[in-house]
Amino acid sequence: MCLQEGRAIGARREIAALAAAGLGVAELHRAAIDVVERVVPTELTCWASLDPDTAVISTMTSGPNRVPAEYEPVLAQCEYSGAEPNAFAEPARRPEPVARLSDVPRRDVARSGRLNEVWRPLGLSHELRAVFRVDGTCWGAAGMVRRGEFSAREAEFVASVTPALAAATRVAARGGTSRAGGDPAIVVVDPDGVPRAATSAARTWREELDAIAPGRFAVMVRAVVAGARASASGAFRARVRDASGGWVLVRATRLVGEDDRETAVTFERASGDELLGLLLAAYGLTAREREVCHEVIAGRSTSDIAARLAISAHTVQDHLKSVFGKVDVRSRGELVARLRPEDHSSG
Repeated sequence: MCLQEGRAIGARREIAALAAAGLGVAELHRAAIDVVERVVPTELTCWASLDPDTAVISTMTSGPNRVPAEYEPVLAQCEYSGAEPNAFAEPARRPEPVARLSDVPRRDVARSGRLNEVWRPLGLSHELRAVFRVDGTCWGAAGMVRRGEFSAREAEFVASVTPALAAATRVAARGGTSRAGGDPAIVVVDPDGVPRAATSAARTWREELDAIAPGRFAVMVRAVVAGARASASGAFRARVRDASGGWVLVRATRLVGEDDRETAVTFERASGDELLGLLLAAYGLTAREREVCHEVIAGRSTSDIAARLAISAHTVQDHLKSVFGKVDVRSRGELVARLRPEDHSSG
């Protein structure tokens, strides 16, 4: 066994132990950054958890050295511009989980806003990006930057630990629920991407999200507006974490009128319905197991579930047994309480 392979095995074991420790996403990523940087040192690094449905950034965690605050809005604008090489949504669609900026064609590197407007002014010139994917779903990503080039061996090491990082991030995503409080807010964005009007509650949401990272409110507006404009339906949504680890639902919808390029963006606490799909994915349930869970949450009996899904009652019980094991519960009541805590507490 070569030294690099031994380091990768050791890193995967440490990451698996972190996953079992019950850490939140930010705590998990902070600890995992230390594990990875022993082998692949950087000047700056920032890791993110991603909404598994949209690849929009849900949380961000920096390494020991943080990107200066004045550059964070620039990075966010680059991430969602649609023209930046190796934006997280791009490698999330590729089979290879890592990408070096130095491997990008020179003409594309020349137009990189991250490189020209952030990294070079900070004296940095090389970037390695990785996505954390498991079972075909992307749960997180990492951006790593430094002065010197990232070697092929370092890229190989990072690629070898991304499945463990994905599995650990998926486990951490199970934590956190929607919390009460805060009126929904609406922001209307003009064709140039500039907010034109907003309800009074928007100020509260801006303060809350910007407390997590400077400019985060504007970042999320920009991200979902870009998604809505690229969508055939004219609508887009993303789930992001709030300052307390709960979930916020951000929606964008193109308006129909004299200028249908205007877009309405809403911010509100995520409901149990909005979180259910994320939790079912986070527990690694199969498509059929998810169907069974939906039926159980609806209060249907085994015979009713069997009839509705055209399977035998025995098969329903087999699926439930598998679900109970993955979710670590022992009954239907505990399953509903785990997947729909709001409904359980109110009943």
